[in-house]
This record gives sequence, structure tokens and C-alpha cells, in this order.
Amino acid sequence: MAKPGKIRPILTVPDPRLKTVSEPVATVTDDTRALMDDMLATMYAAPGIGLAAIQIGVPQRVIVMDLAGEGEDPQPKYFVNPEILDPADETLPYQEGCLSVPDIYDDVERPQSCRVTYLDYDGKRVTEDCEGLYAVCIQHEMDHLEGIVFLDHLSRLKRERAIKKVMKAEKLKASA
Repeated sequence: MAKPGKIRPILTVPDPRLKTVSEPVATVTDDTRALMDDMLATMYAAPGIGLAAIQIGVPQRVIVMDLAGEGEDPQPKYFVNPEILDPADETLPYQEGCLSVPDIYDDVERPQSCRVTYLDYDGKRVTEDCEGLYAVCIQHEMDHLEGIVFLDHLSRLKRERAIKKVMKAEKLKASA
């Protein structure tokens, strides 16, 4: 069972580490579980619904998510070495945001459903069908494992504007 983790700093664009392709995890160990506990604590504190390990500077193929709605009990999910299978041909636009791109939201077209296979918190193989927000979120977080942030799906102009806005906000926060 998950343990309380420590909150770690989240990398923001244009940090070059966000462009890193993450490495597979050989086996799920206590260190892997401690990383996932820290990721979950960091994601909840942000607050967000998904976080990839690279977003806290760890280039491993690990993701945490919790899609519980307001007032619902937490429903954390842990993904080690996730792979997307059978993405749908049909796509849907979904307004996305990202903890590494604070306060920026834009529509991204993604397959409306897919199947994902991964190792869970205990290292057991799981395969699930994903639709709606779950499909969007797992694809968004999987992009992080490949060194892609959601801004990479936007036009160059929108991407450059968003990065400037984040950098300006970070500079203001640092000087406060």
C-alpha cells in the first residue's frame, strides 16, 4: 500500500530535462514505490491529476494519476513502463493543462480511446481500456516519457507565447 511521500519541485518549461526520453524500470522495487509515493504527494499538492517522473527530474518510465472528482475519495493509479496499445482512429479535442506549464490551457487532439498495459504499484502486469479523461490523461503523461510536453502539439506561435508566459510568471515568483 502507498505511503505518504515527500513533495518535490516540479520542472517547468523550458527546462531541458523535460525533453528527456525516460528509461524503462527493470523491476518495481521499494525505491520505485518511494518514487511513486513522492510523485503522488507532489501531484496532490500542486494540485494536478497526473504526473510523470521526469516532471520531478527523474528520467524513469513512471506515471501517477488520480482522476477522482471533487468530493470523491482519492483513487490513485500507478503506472510503471506503461505502453499504449490500440489507439482509436477517432480523435477528440480536449482542453489540456500541465503542471510543467502552469496556468496554460489549450485544446489537443488525441485518440478518444486506447488500451494501456503497465506494471502497478506491486509490479503486477495490468491491461486496461481507457476512454474519455482517462485516455486523454494517460496519453498526455505518456508523452512526457517521450520528452514531449502538450505545448509540442500546438502551433509554434502558441507554444512560444506559452513558454514566455511561464518564464515571466516563474521570474515574478522568484523575485517575490
